[in-house]
Amino acid sequence: MIGKDIILGIETSCDDTTAAVLKDGYKVLSNIVVTQEELHKDFGGIVPEIASRKHIELINIVIAQALKRANVNFRDLTAVGVTNGPGLIGSLLIGLAAAKAICYSLNIPLIGVNHVLSHMYANFIENPDIKRPIVSLVASGGHTSIYLLKENDEFEILGSTLDDAAGEVLDKIARFLNIGYPGGPAIERISINRNADAYKLPRPMLKKGLNFSFSGLKTAVIYMVRKDKTLLSRKNMPDLAASFQKAVIDVLVEKTLRAALSYKVPTIALAGGVSSNSYLRSEMKRRAESHDVDAIYPSKEYCTDNAAMVACLAYYKLKKGQISNIDIDAYSQISLKT
Repeated sequence: MIGKDIILGIETSCDDTTAAVLKDGYKVLSNIVVTQEELHKDFGGIVPEIASRKHIELINIVIAQALKRANVNFRDLTAVGVTNGPGLIGSLLIGLAAAKAICYSLNIPLIGVNHVLSHMYANFIENPDIKRPIVSLVASGGHTSIYLLKENDEFEILGSTLDDAAGEVLDKIARFLNIGYPGGPAIERISINRNADAYKLPRPMLKKGLNFSFSGLKTAVIYMVRKDKTLLSRKNMPDLAASFQKAVIDVLVEKTLRAALSYKVPTIALAGGVSSNSYLRSEMKRRAESHDVDAIYPSKEYCTDNAAMVACLAYYKLKKGQISNIDIDAYSQISLKT
């Protein structure tokens, strides 16, 4: 099977080894994700060396599976899109090396992709006709940012986290409460049908600008528990988790909606691992619709790290002629390279 544009995506920015094949920018022919969650859960977070070693073991296998499931071979590929930052350097280099080898041997375009921006493009997989401009909240374990995607596909960062990302603070509190890893899904599970107004917690910087800060909220929860150990009881702890989750989401929703209204943008797009949270989705939709703003989000399989979103953004970059040099490097810190 040969299509007009068949793009292989490779994503290894953190602990998931994933490869995908997309046709014409949004038709997902395959999306293989191998998670390392079991390897890291005892540590309560990602151990970079363990992650990169596992990527070495898996990368060729995962790419082969993606091609086989898509019913294509290397010769069918138009280009390869690969995450080259931000992320864990050791992990990024594994995926980048594989992508370079494929592109060099086949003499096809290599397209380096920004991991944070690719999360936003997960929305285009199932909604390729989204009209720009849009405001996008990208919330994950490593990043919490608000972006403006303009009509000409240029990006502007409107706000970002000054300390812990939303997913990171969820992980830390889940570890502190000893309820599991990853923290976001663990807190969401324990919060179902609980009283999210049981405990009064701060909403840091809620009325101030579009940047985020969650470290004060994290500290407030820790101090509250140290002062009253009964909060860790089976009776009280789920309500505390629900109250904490609501505090985080209140801030995410308020600032994203403020950005959309300030820039007169009709659509909000959620992205990143935290965007799979059902309460965040429902609250964002409820608040947005009350202001005649549409709120969209990807299917949950495209919220966490995956290569389909990488291939999707690579397709748009290919159409704009944004091809990378074969000697591109990986970078760890957030960047607006597109």
